[in-house]
Amino acid sequence: MSTDVSEDMVVKTMERLDKEAEEGGYHLNPDKEFVKSLIKGLLTNEKRYGYMACPCRLASGNKDEDLDLICPCDYRDQDLVEYGACYCALYVDDDIKAGKKEAQPIPDRRPPPEDRQKMKQGMMEAPKGETGPVGLAYPVWRCKVCGYLCARESPPAMCPICKAKKDRFERFM
Repeated sequence: MSTDVSEDMVVKTMERLDKEAEEGGYHLNPDKEFVKSLIKGLLTNEKRYGYMACPCRLASGNKDEDLDLICPCDYRDQDLVEYGACYCALYVDDDIKAGKKEAQPIPDRRPPPEDRQKMKQGMMEAPKGETGPVGLAYPVWRCKVCGYLCARESPPAMCPICKAKKDRFERFM
């Protein structure tokens, strides 16, 4: 199977991801050539596996095992909150986009395979000792404006539905 990716495919995907990111309150890295190289990796993985696995981590080729790595990965939002960029730096915060700071290497928060399996089965405590509703590894956050729900360590910077800011979220249940 060929994994060649055309420049046209890269540009179209970059435009789509940029639009989706901005609509969701995120930004693509301002370094366009860097973004193109990441998108080429995403498209190569899509051809190889049938899904856009993050190019900065090793995908298994088993979609069920890699669900947390499908771009945007499950770790993007928390990485942006803590570090200003996701693990591969495809997505960045306002300061990096504006050139006020540069993306720095960040630690990989993806749990080892055995912990991911336990989390899927609801047998593992949430990170940092937090507990969500019974059987959930993460607390559930509710947007007080539109009712959007998400299960994660902390609420998103912006609601992907109504664009309300982080302070408009509350713990749910």
